[in-house]
Amino acid sequence: MTGDPGQAPGGAQSQRIDKWLWHARFARTRTAAQKMANSGHVRINRQRVTASSRAVKPGDVLTLAIGRTVRVVAVAAIAPRRGSADAARLLYEDRTPVLTPAAMASRQADKDSAVRHEGRPHSRDRKRILALKRKQF
Repeated sequence: MTGDPGQAPGGAQSQRIDKWLWHARFARTRTAAQKMANSGHVRINRQRVTASSRAVKPGDVLTLAIGRTVRVVAVAAIAPRRGSADAARLLYEDRTPVLTPAAMASRQADKDSAVRHEGRPHSRDRKRILALKRKQF
């Protein structure tokens, strides 16, 4: 075989999205990367990906829903194999918008206001309950 597996027919370098996510360390395993791509948590140039075989190339912008966060990255390079974490950071340019202090405060407030219903209250919850009781009287 004369062609490089990372070469697209037009000569542009490309790679499967699941393999790239694994190489760039956005997923711990290749299987996890396939599930991420197949579940629709990945967008390439604003288009939802539903197949892990979809190709990415340098210059593509990926939007990744990871946990409760959204990351926006631009593909900078294609790796022939998975390397170290430092090498993985060279595969993409992070374009995730920086949160303003007000947005960070509102996110923290959302986390703090989350109600837990798992048995007894934790120490922090008990302190808040006592503080509320003191304010009422």
